[in-house]
Amino acid sequence: MIAHRATLDVSCALVQHVARLLHEERRRRGTPKDSRVLSPFRQAVMVLRWFRGGHDIPKLGRDHRVSRATAYRYIHEGI
Repeated sequence: MIAHRATLDVSCALVQHVARLLHEERRRRGTPKDSRVLSPFRQAVMVLRWFRGGHDIPKLGRDHRVSRATAYRYIHEGI
């Protein structure tokens, strides 16, 4: 289980896998290191929270301390 102000009922392996995919996509796009608000791991947690349902994207953005526009972009990247 992954703790994030509440327990997210997905395995740590799944979060790490999604984070790895996000990291590879950032590298493919040439995104400079440390230029994003969230690390690939934290973005993966945000995306998986969205997939688990019950959270709208603006709320996820507030929870993860990113703007609404960034939250939408991060979710879109994760899909």
